[in-house]
Amino acid sequence: MADLTLPTPLVSVSWLRAHLRDPRVRVLDARYALSDPLTGRIAYLGGHMPGAVYADLETDLSGPVQPGGAGGRHPLPDPAALAAWLGSVGVGNDSLVVCYDDPSTGQGFYAARAWWLLRWLGHAGVAVLDGGWTAWLAAGGEVSTDEPSPTPVTFVPDVQADLVATAADVQARGAGTLLIDSRAPGRYRGEVEPIDRKAGHIPGAVNRDWSGALDEAGHWRDAQAQAARLDAQGAPTVTYCGSGVSATPNLLARELAGVPLGPDNRLYAGSWSDWISDDARPVATGEE
Repeated sequence: MADLTLPTPLVSVSWLRAHLRDPRVRVLDARYALSDPLTGRIAYLGGHMPGAVYADLETDLSGPVQPGGAGGRHPLPDPAALAAWLGSVGVGNDSLVVCYDDPSTGQGFYAARAWWLLRWLGHAGVAVLDGGWTAWLAAGGEVSTDEPSPTPVTFVPDVQADLVATAADVQARGAGTLLIDSRAPGRYRGEVEPIDRKAGHIPGAVNRDWSGALDEAGHWRDAQAQAARLDAQGAPTVTYCGSGVSATPNLLARELAGVPLGPDNRLYAGSWSDWISDDARPVATGEE
């Protein structure tokens, strides 16, 4: 079998159409809606890419919510549990994994969450489908309603601890580290808060709305645009959002701009919902 290279961190619809039925390729459908947890699964059952497995944000891509809110609304899953689920749906250490969601819903960040989690487990062979489900349909991609029954395999995790920042890391960050809040501007400023019990942001954070990583058609902007938008100027960054989900597009964007995931491009996984679980932690409002 010829060598197959996965263009990471993004793949095009044309690449996926050409390789969809290669036995080394596995596809995760990560469509979801925070406002209605059943929306994604219903959409999946109504039609998905052939062979795609549904990856549920709540049950597959997050751990249990803890009493008191420590860890946030979407805690990181236990690495062994996530690895076991991946193996159960046919994703092994040699698999090439493509994740997609539906940018047309305005919530095109779930595929990036799946991408980041696999990278966190040390899996380099993972990418996000540029343009997602919308682009797939626009290109005439095949749609199936059959639920696959992949052969289980073993996935051995190699957790990359330096991809994650904790609340203590955020508090102890040096002056040269840029803290990026990926939420919508109104939530960052504390003008609105539709989900969490406190409004505002972590003091010292700058606002870079995750949605700016995509263009109007739901495709990822190029490296130069990502670098200009994030304006990190080579500084190490810690990125957060409400619960560690919508921050992941900015992490992918930083990688597109030449800064790979790692100590200089970390996720505060618990994010705002973890930060406010301790009332002793300070809160800021307005612009910074």
